[in-house]
Amino acid sequence: MNLPPEFKTIALVNVNVIPMTENSDVIEDTTVLIVDNKISAIGGGIPTDAEIIDGQGKWLIPGLIDMHVHNLVDGNIGDSYPTKGASYFFDNQDIMLLYVANGVTTAFELTGRVEHFGQRNEIIQGDVIGPRIALAALIDGDNANRVATTPSEGRQAVRIAKGDGYEFIKVYSRLNIETFKAIVDEADKQGLKVVGHIPTSFKGKTSEAFVPHFSLVAHAEEFSKQANYYTEEAAQKFAELAKKNNSWVMPNLSNLVRIAAQGRSLDAVRDLPSLKYVHPLMQDKWLTANQYYEGTSTERVAYFDTLVDFHIQLVKAFKEEGVPMVAGTDAGTSGIVWGFSLHDELALLVDAGLTTEEALASATRLAATWLEVDDKLGTIETGKFADLVLLDANPLEIIDNTRKIAGVFVNGRWIHAEYIEAELAELAKKNSANLGKDEFSWSRVTGR
Repeated sequence: MNLPPEFKTIALVNVNVIPMTENSDVIEDTTVLIVDNKISAIGGGIPTDAEIIDGQGKWLIPGLIDMHVHNLVDGNIGDSYPTKGASYFFDNQDIMLLYVANGVTTAFELTGRVEHFGQRNEIIQGDVIGPRIALAALIDGDNANRVATTPSEGRQAVRIAKGDGYEFIKVYSRLNIETFKAIVDEADKQGLKVVGHIPTSFKGKTSEAFVPHFSLVAHAEEFSKQANYYTEEAAQKFAELAKKNNSWVMPNLSNLVRIAAQGRSLDAVRDLPSLKYVHPLMQDKWLTANQYYEGTSTERVAYFDTLVDFHIQLVKAFKEEGVPMVAGTDAGTSGIVWGFSLHDELALLVDAGLTTEEALASATRLAATWLEVDDKLGTIETGKFADLVLLDANPLEIIDNTRKIAGVFVNGRWIHAEYIEAELAELAKKNSANLGKDEFSWSRVTGR
């Protein structure tokens, strides 16, 4: 990938700005001045040395944030997520291109490994164009890099994760009750926020999981796993629990929608327009070792459909109760393509009852607030980083307009649509040439 040039000063002129600050109005036909990768001014004059970009008839939004991703990275395939596998190597720029192409300028990696630090460093150093990456260390009761089966082991796992440089802790499904509580408590003492699953050990006593500092539930599915009945009353009770504990929620509607589709047919993967941009090894895995299609049945599909409907009820209940929601997709799991999936999630959130502005906030301002980077990202304000997406149409009118990308500002570079299209086409060509080769067979590489 030939990196586009960096400019010290950029003036985006005649553009409509959607700041995404609270209670803010659209700023029409204005100039946004970017100096040294920061927003220097909104309105005002244009320096003589500025690179001019015409924003006439276009709409500027903050860079999008996907709060739940699993990135391919050099090293062991999946390691602890989604499965242990053989050693493999991936082109970091190929992976990150998918985010940039979709205006995703920040991604929250929820199964961080040491290799992800190297991946992030390549972006920071400017060797790769990609999003800012936040890293969470996953702690589970079994089958993970960090296993904790007692409270003391849980606390030690948190301390080690902090020493390793992780900014967040992710709790997972197989933790026992006392270890889960100890991890959340220790994370607070260490200044690390906690995101994750509601362990299955809380089934029948879900309220006990909502301890102080359990900050963000990673899926609406975590609530449905705890439910005995999929009713509006159940959804309301879960919303009240989250609200009372000041826990935020990541609905992750796209996850179950894609799972349900794959339970019906692998055509749900084959027919993805974005599949051609996925590494051929992962394409093969999603089609030949698909955990959602293997052993499927009409009963299983009906169950998935019931969960999809219940998750919509949950979103409505969260909104009614005033529970903050952030957008995340589980990108990297079968059928959920990095970057592209966030636009699917925004559309599903609107279908579930959020306004277009609320959906956009979930992937901009609110996501930045939970990550505690809202002084730098999430809104269009002077002094903040120029992580920005230029759209051809207004997303406040139709949320799908977030897909109509004219260009992206990321890490001091202006990436225009023509450049994105050319790079995606080249990536698709590269992947197509490698499809079917033995070295990209999931069963051959992993021995499964």
